[in-house]
Amino acid sequence: MAKNFVTIIIFILFCGSAAGNRAKLFSAKSQGIAALVPKGADGICKSMVERHNYVCQEHMVTTQDGFILSMQRIPVGQSGESPEKRPPILLQHGLLLDGATWLLLPPKQSLAFLLADNGYDVWIANTRGTKYSRGHISLAPTDPAYWDWSWDELVAYDLPATFKYVHDQTGQKLHYVGHSLGTLIALAAFSRSELLNMLRSAVLLCPIAYVGQIASPLARIIADNFFAETLYQLGLYEFDPRGEAVVKFLLKDVCKKPGVDCTNLFTAFTGQNCCLNSTIVDIFLDHEPQSTATKNMIHLSQMIREGTIAMYDYNDENENRKHYGQPKPPVYKMTSIPNELPLFLSYGGADALSDVKDVQHLLDSLKGHDGDKLVIQYREDYAHADYVMAGNAKQDVYDPLMAFFKLQ
Repeated sequence: MAKNFVTIIIFILFCGSAAGNRAKLFSAKSQGIAALVPKGADGICKSMVERHNYVCQEHMVTTQDGFILSMQRIPVGQSGESPEKRPPILLQHGLLLDGATWLLLPPKQSLAFLLADNGYDVWIANTRGTKYSRGHISLAPTDPAYWDWSWDELVAYDLPATFKYVHDQTGQKLHYVGHSLGTLIALAAFSRSELLNMLRSAVLLCPIAYVGQIASPLARIIADNFFAETLYQLGLYEFDPRGEAVVKFLLKDVCKKPGVDCTNLFTAFTGQNCCLNSTIVDIFLDHEPQSTATKNMIHLSQMIREGTIAMYDYNDENENRKHYGQPKPPVYKMTSIPNELPLFLSYGGADALSDVKDVQHLLDSLKGHDGDKLVIQYREDYAHADYVMAGNAKQDVYDPLMAFFKLQ
């Protein structure tokens, strides 16, 4: 990876707290929405899609628990074909990212554009708390209650809301592509037989289910030392990777731990990516990283420490009983995923977050899957970011996944 890429990543995370550079925010309470929207912001369609001469629509969907999420739709590619009855595809980004993930590369290389040019109706999701999905019917992001969620709520509310919206708008079952956390919430939903009536097939890039053997020293130290819990106890309910509090916390505590080389933070977190092109750095830094809930980071830390895939643990039997009716959080059973569900899984040998051993644990859970419904791809040289930022991802990953879709 180019040195200037690493340098800029470290600068933005450690030295360049974005507080002084962010757009001023205004409240939209006059519309009955306690949303904070960047003043004068163009949105993902204007900033990343339309400038490449693609049609793009901005959509909003409200979850059952009141969060207002933005979605982008690219209904047709540049071929000029009719948008009618094109198979819909929903793209779901990973942790600390947003829908811009799928648009970072040039049009001939980015998955969203490639899908549109190959006859698909492309929908891009943005989870709660990210830049364009900070609205709520009654809460503002300054309220602690706004951040009272983990990925359990993404499974229970965000994913169903986006699935239903795309299904209702198109009148068709949809294909799904998830990266990282986007695979975790999908697997959890599928294990509970949810969303399947609206789903045609699913592609899981860097699949995350079990993370007990995670190789990232940065993620392991954060989990093992209860750093997310410490932030939460200090009243930091929003986990903002660019925020001053998180930056100081990382510099003071995490980077001093043995085994963490913060001169190469990006690699310490994702693994050694093979194929990133430094020309996309400016685009990446314009849009990422994004905020999530500190409670979400706690939940992921619990998974790393315990090696299980379960709901959020309140570490109090009474609280767990209050939420779940039992002393321990319920487990998402990967063995319950229907054997006939068409799945395409792709994982990398250099990935420090979706570790090969953890992926194998997931694959063992799927060993009863119908042979003609499960495609497994292994890229020995790929790490976590390669799947959405590698210059050669089109031929290595995207072309095979589109071939998979055509068979469903």
